[in-house]
Amino acid sequence: MLNVVFFTFNPFDENTYIIANEKKQCWIVDPGMYDDTEVAALKDYISSKQLQPQGIINTHAHIDHILGVQTLIDEYNIPFGIHKDEQMILDRAEATAAMFGFEFKNPPKQTHYISELETLKLGDDTLKVFLTPGHSPGSISFYYEPGSWVISGDVLFSGSIGRTDLPGGNFDTLVSSIRTHLFTLPSETKVLSGHGPATEIGEEKKNNPFLK
Repeated sequence: MLNVVFFTFNPFDENTYIIANEKKQCWIVDPGMYDDTEVAALKDYISSKQLQPQGIINTHAHIDHILGVQTLIDEYNIPFGIHKDEQMILDRAEATAAMFGFEFKNPPKQTHYISELETLKLGDDTLKVFLTPGHSPGSISFYYEPGSWVISGDVLFSGSIGRTDLPGGNFDTLVSSIRTHLFTLPSETKVLSGHGPATEIGEEKKNNPFLK
C-alpha cells in the first residue's frame, strides 16, 4: 500500500509530495524546495523515516515545481522524469524564473520521459498516469486506485483550476482534461493538488465554479 505526505514550499506555496511503500522505497513528486531550510526539512523527513528515494516524478515542469530537483538528484543519485511535452517548459525554466524576479541557474535535465500509456511501479504498487494538459502542454496526473487518491499537479484545485495564461496553456484543453480523466474517477477520490488543500472529485463536480 502506498502512503503519501506533503510539504508546502517556496514563495508560490507549492505542494511537494512523497509517496512511499512498506519497503520504505519512495518517489518524490514536484520537489519545490527553495532554500536550505526547505531542503533540510525534506531530507530530514526522508532520513527520519529511513526512506530510500527511487526517483523524481513530476506532474509538470513549471518553475515552482522543479526548484528542488537538482538538489535531490545530487543527494540521492536518482532519475528525474517528466512527460515529453513538458520539455519546452523545462527548457524555459531560467527565463521563467527571471520573469518572476529571481535567478534559477542551471535548471535540471530530465533523465527519462513518463508516458501516459505506462503504469509506474514502486515495489508491488502501481500508479496510473493520465495526460492532463491545459495548464501546461505535458501536465500529467498520478492516480492510485487502492488508496483512492490522485495527484493532479496544477490541473484541478479545491474550488478552482490551473491558470492557462502561461506558455502552452489552454482553457478549453484544461477543462477537457479534467472532464475526460479526473471527473471519471469515483466521487470519493481525494485530489492532491499542486497548491492549496486537498479536495474530492465529487465536491469539485458539484461545486467548482469553473466546471459548471
